[in-house]
Amino acid sequence: MTTSHTSDANGAGAPDATDAAVRAELSRLRDSIDNIDAAVVHMLAERFKCTQQVGYLKANHHLPPADPARESRQIARLRELAESAKLDPAFAEKLLNFIIAEVIRHHETIAKSS
Repeated sequence: MTTSHTSDANGAGAPDATDAAVRAELSRLRDSIDNIDAAVVHMLAERFKCTQQVGYLKANHHLPPADPARESRQIARLRELAESAKLDPAFAEKLLNFIIAEVIRHHETIAKSS
């Protein structure tokens, strides 16, 4: 059963109209989030394709899977980008550290199989 209300003393509109507007806005925002999530996944897939090539290059030339100097530069760079984008730099660093750990794991696997 749906009930309809008129404006109250605080100026609130009818709940049915408000609920529909809120649901529509949530749907619009969630569609945008879904699109962004898809883009993030596709960008990560492209990144890992590149890092896989790096892994093979390193393995073929007997280079170590990790490059701490590069990783430090990348973390500093990403923190600056995060700050300029109004994203928590600590969060950005955690995300990059997670990605780097996965890349290193892939590089170690590639090196063992070469």
